[in-house]
Amino acid sequence: MEIAGSTILVTGASSGIGAELAPQLAARGATVGIVARRRDRLEQVLERCREHAPGSRAWVVDLSDLDAAEQVVRDAWQAFGHLDCLVNNAAMGKRKHVTDLTAAELDEVMRLDFASPVRMAMTALPRMLERGSGLIVNVGSPAGRFGIVHESAYCAAKFALSGWSEAAAMDLADTGVRVKLVLPGAIATEIWERRPGELPGLVEGPFTPADECAAGIIEAIESPAFEHYVPDLKDVVVHKTGDVEGFIEVMAAMARAAREARRI
Repeated sequence: MEIAGSTILVTGASSGIGAELAPQLAARGATVGIVARRRDRLEQVLERCREHAPGSRAWVVDLSDLDAAEQVVRDAWQAFGHLDCLVNNAAMGKRKHVTDLTAAELDEVMRLDFASPVRMAMTALPRMLERGSGLIVNVGSPAGRFGIVHESAYCAAKFALSGWSEAAAMDLADTGVRVKLVLPGAIATEIWERRPGELPGLVEGPFTPADECAAGIIEAIESPAFEHYVPDLKDVVVHKTGDVEGFIEVMAAMARAAREARRI
């Protein structure tokens, strides 16, 4: 896909990866639409985008509201005349032991991390197919390829997003519309901040800067390949697939060690 001259809608753009990605896309010549809940932060990102792309726009939307998530795609399409690319980046974490996870928390994570991006993609797809071109980029996680201790809800959502993306890419072959999956690793974003009632993350760093991850997403947009790791953790996925029992044992041992450390 040619970024210069394109129109791209980026979700989760008020901080982290999205806040770095949108201005980088604008600097490459794209007109960018940005979406997030926090108006003040979103306006700051919009200012950065408009330094390069004056026609860029922002929408303040809570994407866990699925009707609102669909509507913002329609609104952006109408505002720009079309969308060349939708980058589904918005997501939330939930680090809780599986026995402490509530049904409401599971629904919350699945709604924002899986149902929302898929519903947005499904809203854009008929319009893209009518044009004969378009790109859906789903920002997943290696947690959508292997399980992570204390992150059953997040892993469930990201596994689902990975599966939908693969199947959609197959269904859309030869249509001119493509789907890609980007799997960021440990990126320096707010998702690592510990919330009340949640467990600390097992990863303590080093974290990949968000701007480097954003640059990796741009490489993915321009690449012909479907799946992209930023940074490259594909070897971990291959190892897990080859020895699932061993992988579970190692991760469980890490969890036990973390619990013991918290008791000291």
